[in-house]
Amino acid sequence: MNVLASKGQLRASFVRWSLLTVPAILLLGFLSSAIVGDIGESAWFAALQKPAIYPPPALFGIVWAILWVLIGFAVALICAARGARLRNPAIALFVVQFLVSLAWTPLFFALHEMSAALVLIIVLDLLVLATIYLFWKVRPLAAALMLPYLAWLVFATILNYQFLALNPDADGAGGVPPAEVQRMEL
Repeated sequence: MNVLASKGQLRASFVRWSLLTVPAILLLGFLSSAIVGDIGESAWFAALQKPAIYPPPALFGIVWAILWVLIGFAVALICAARGARLRNPAIALFVVQFLVSLAWTPLFFALHEMSAALVLIIVLDLLVLATIYLFWKVRPLAAALMLPYLAWLVFATILNYQFLALNPDADGAGGVPPAEVQRMEL
């Protein structure tokens, strides 16, 4: 017998996993953002020169919520793939890349470490590529659900680079944009 589970059992497993993964990923994503607080109220961020491709701030919350749901469904597909050869490595790599993803927001917005955030997001891009590869080996649909996330991360990487290029003096926990620096001469 080749069949491990019926289609109905597989579907039920996916639904059960989705009920866990989608809310968990949404919650963790929102908590990562909540650590930073309202970016619109940040004097540091408000003083930064914005890149020409910087979208309206309201778009970020909408896009991330959609991405987190897609990611949650992708992970549920992988978790429901019991017996798949690369299931456990795919889940482990996903957890690593997701933790790296959650670390980027506080690093950039709370600690003002744009250079470190750029390095971190480049590492994240590579981790997501590897995750997509493993997801593809387990469930191609799961990999496809991760592609919008990768596209957004590449866009975020470009934004991070442009913010750093436009505001080199604002990089670092103690750094402030030139508009906020007082110069005193004796």
